[in-house]
Amino acid sequence: MLEKTVAELSKALRSREVSSVELTQAYLEKIATVNERLNTYITTCDELALKQAAKADRLIADGNQNPLLGIPIAHKDIFCTKNIKTTCGSKMLENFVSPYDATIVSKLNKAGAVTLGKTNMDEFAMGSSNETSYFGSVKNPWDTNKVPGGSSGGSAAAVAADLCAIATGTDTGGSIRQPASFCGVTGLKPSYGRVSRWGMIAFASSLDQAGPISKSAEDAAILMNVIAGADNLDSTSSGTPVVDYTLNLNDPLHGLKIGVPKQHFTEGLSADVEESIRLSLKQFEKLGASITQVDLPNNHLSVPAYYVVAPAEASANLSRYDGVRYGFRCDNPIDLEDMYMRTRSEGFGSEVKRRIMVGTYALSAGYYDAYYQKAQKIRRLIKNDFDAAFETVDVIVGPTSPHTAFSLGATTDPVKMYLEDIYTIAVNLAGLPGISIPAGFGGNLPIGMQIIGKEFAEAKLLNVAHQYQQVTEWHKSKPSENFGE
Repeated sequence: MLEKTVAELSKALRSREVSSVELTQAYLEKIATVNERLNTYITTCDELALKQAAKADRLIADGNQNPLLGIPIAHKDIFCTKNIKTTCGSKMLENFVSPYDATIVSKLNKAGAVTLGKTNMDEFAMGSSNETSYFGSVKNPWDTNKVPGGSSGGSAAAVAADLCAIATGTDTGGSIRQPASFCGVTGLKPSYGRVSRWGMIAFASSLDQAGPISKSAEDAAILMNVIAGADNLDSTSSGTPVVDYTLNLNDPLHGLKIGVPKQHFTEGLSADVEESIRLSLKQFEKLGASITQVDLPNNHLSVPAYYVVAPAEASANLSRYDGVRYGFRCDNPIDLEDMYMRTRSEGFGSEVKRRIMVGTYALSAGYYDAYYQKAQKIRRLIKNDFDAAFETVDVIVGPTSPHTAFSLGATTDPVKMYLEDIYTIAVNLAGLPGISIPAGFGGNLPIGMQIIGKEFAEAKLLNVAHQYQQVTEWHKSKPSENFGE
């Protein structure tokens, strides 16, 4: 039962094949059994989950038809959850208990979803491997010697290992799509402003976006129907009308124009990933789509631009963690300055400190124009490239990552780690939606395919992804019970 999709579980709950309490209990038991090996959860909410499940069963009995009612989900530990620890994977917030729910959490609670717990993540969402978490690395369920990707690695690994039916994640430069690719699941990064960021602990405010990590595109659509939309509490959320994301999932792909960026098939792309993506493109042609090459000439500038803009915004956002109001505070400070300096040096991990310093430097007098302002101009060029490409194609398809999941501890060079997101970062800089879906295997490790759409075209992406999943089985593949050990 635990391997079923949200759509399947929803039907099972309504036909009384299983109750939400039984389902929740089964997930909690599995988490208790395997979480020590995978380290996917930082916090589990057994008592709350069973209470929410019992309430869901009563509502189902009364005829409530909400598709998420009674479905056990997990939240990335970046979303504030009332009376539940919200750590953001950091020592700085190790004991922080939020007094309120993030908008996305309250919407899912209102829909009747059952909160199993909070998933592990790279500290403050800074990382591409889930190795920067204060609570230890998450292991990839396909091979526990491999990384799950980051920063939403806990959510992706939990979905892949059937430790929840669906999970929330956030994506600043690829943090939903890359772990989805490495763990063989579906991950959607919506357009900037599509989903409220209120109550989501900020990394880079102009790039962060929340979205679903799921077992199928259909499940992602079901979750999007609940979490998408404007929010008065978040001035960056968009008022663009929300559609029913499940409505057009079954539309045929005849006449679909797919663009393939030539910049995504160059040196650095592994042979098995390229082969899988090429075969997937042929599959789309069988479904009636046409394939054409598109040019994204400024794509190579996305990584350097991102690693100026994101750290600059992080430097400003993380200045609130000073030991005064909440979070970690150093012991026995001599004076105020000592408290500030020691709190931040002891509370933040090395990657977070590295990015704060880079960002502070980029924003400092004399360097702002040379770095931050220039990066914003490059960002505009990247957006223009996508706009030009979308004049001739409906979606853009390519690899999510240049390779499959790499070994834990293998990438110690920060710059090399930053290049892990080479295919995903540009999408965030342009504010566009992107989805990663399973598209094959390299050895025993999943390969992800990325589909990029026009602004607020999530419904189209989900339709394309769903149609692909109707004629392929990659998304149904499961890691072995011993997780490759």
